[in-house]
Amino acid sequence: MLPILQQFQQKPAAKNRHIKALVLVPTRELAVQVGEVFYVFGKGLPRPVKSLAVFGGVSINPQMIGLSGVEILVATPGRLLDLVDHNALQLSETEILVLDEADKMLNLGFKEEMTRIFALLPVKRQNLLFSATLGKEVGTITEMLLHHPVKIEITPETENLDGIKQTGYRVAEERKGPLLRYLIKEQGLKQVLVFTSSVHKADAVVNKLKINGISALALHSQKSQGARTDALRYFKSGEISALVATDLASRGIDIPFLPTVINYELPRSPKDFIHRIGRTGRAGATGQAISLVSPEEEHHFRVIQKKMGKWADMVETEGFNLKGY
Repeated sequence: MLPILQQFQQKPAAKNRHIKALVLVPTRELAVQVGEVFYVFGKGLPRPVKSLAVFGGVSINPQMIGLSGVEILVATPGRLLDLVDHNALQLSETEILVLDEADKMLNLGFKEEMTRIFALLPVKRQNLLFSATLGKEVGTITEMLLHHPVKIEITPETENLDGIKQTGYRVAEERKGPLLRYLIKEQGLKQVLVFTSSVHKADAVVNKLKINGISALALHSQKSQGARTDALRYFKSGEISALVATDLASRGIDIPFLPTVINYELPRSPKDFIHRIGRTGRAGATGQAISLVSPEEEHHFRVIQKKMGKWADMVETEGFNLKGY
């Protein structure tokens, strides 16, 4: 953000509704987060630079009105194209394109939308790709967009995981729900971020938690934007004990001093596992990461730990009395 804002200090303001810098993100929550930081940095500059975050799930009309005078737009692909179709903005003079979470932008069903967006942009522009991981998806985007790019890799600081106590519980699949509720109640956990691998499972876990007296909400792509915003707000303020999220929805969750993350189901990749547990133990704080590991997941869990270079303490749960949970 800072180099973009600095560059714009030396340039005249753009024509109205002609976006000079476009930042594309995969989720609504990330759009809000990035938009907030642009606003904070941009408002105190000698030449104020107006920015706006746009995303689906909410009315398009206020966003269309808000685009007046905007030079930097943070957007999810679908809503951006909606605004283009409404002639609410022009991308023909965009100078800078930023793809945040670039690794997710092609493998989440965005490919057709991205191709259409690229066609609306001028051929000559600066492209910036940011990605926590550099998989084949990033290579695909690089081939499509970039010419002799400069590649900057910042080695992850492994000590970031040192403040996280990792524990794995060996448990049969059908006992995961009772074990989750047992751990929350027996350990007195007050702010727990629970990860599942699907929308359906997230909703099912939330329903069971509520039935058993644990306040919980789900955060996933099938929820309305209002419901997602409320769920995050209630979780951050401590009004609910558990937030059950999918991996996609977790992009953009930034909660300082989050004490506990629980993997109800393991993610496919070790990198996603690190991203999940990295929600806790941030900014020098300590936290705990718990993984519920079924017999079918044990080998995968060992692979994840080996790739990560850190090993969880394993706990047998056969002797746990989960009746009533």
